Amino acid sequence: MCCLQGTAQKTGMQSYSMKHGENYIYETYFKWGLMMRAGEASFKYRPDHAITGATSQMYMRYKSIGFFDNFFKMRDTMSGYYSADHRLIFSDQRTHDGGYYAIDQLRFNYGEEKTTIHSYRWTLSRGVRIDTTLTAVGEVTDMLGVLFYLRGINRQLLNHGDTFPLKVAVGRDLVNVQFIYQNQMIVERDNYKFNTLYFKIDIIDNAFESSKSAAEVWVGDDDNLLPIKVRSKMKIGYVEVYFKSASELAHPLSCRIPVKK
Repeated sequence: MCCLQGTAQKTGMQSYSMKHGENYIYETYFKWGLMMRAGEASFKYRPDHAITGATSQMYMRYKSIGFFDNFFKMRDTMSGYYSADHRLIFSDQRTHDGGYYAIDQLRFNYGEEKTTIHSYRWTLSRGVRIDTTLTAVGEVTDMLGVLFYLRGINRQLLNHGDTFPLKVAVGRDLVNVQFIYQNQMIVERDNYKFNTLYFKIDIIDNAFESSKSAAEVWVGDDDNLLPIKVRSKMKIGYVEVYFKSASELAHPLSCRIPVKK
């Protein structure tokens, strides 16, 4: 067993793995018998000083497509604001799913031994639903910040079974997550092969079918450390996420290899 070590890894991000201006896009699929394309998520990492103490913003926009857009339209956004040393300061999530609209905000304050997070949720239908403070010991982030955490793992030091624990603030809860490294694997997608690092993910949360191996992630085995594939068990079926494209990355996407026809 191991955990993140050293100054660069304490925040769950290494500065060399990302740069301002990068963009990347993922496709999401829902599998329950059939595999159906469900939506598209786009990410941007850019300079931003809108929040006091912040120098960077990670932004995600998700939209449903096709059948799902007609059945249950989703237009969700998430923003995470980070300090110069890559600590998450403020998180803002706007959920617009069908007729439901909500704003979730998390404000992080870091102490020597613990982190406090003010969690606030407002809904269009019922006003303020959450206004509370969470307390965490150890690594803690929001849902979008999990991406930062993954991209901070030192891939050169990985050994089978290495475990990386993390708490994720969601509403009133702190969800315990741990990434467990398995081995190198190849993922094939759209006429490409991707060299990846394969992790199983334990998630202790009622939304998942089980806590053990509730999800899996295949991270690109190059200096960008971009997730290439994600697979999550749900109470009904699975959600799968696939890397589609990227631009302005900090490093060449050398994990991607064209398949010769």
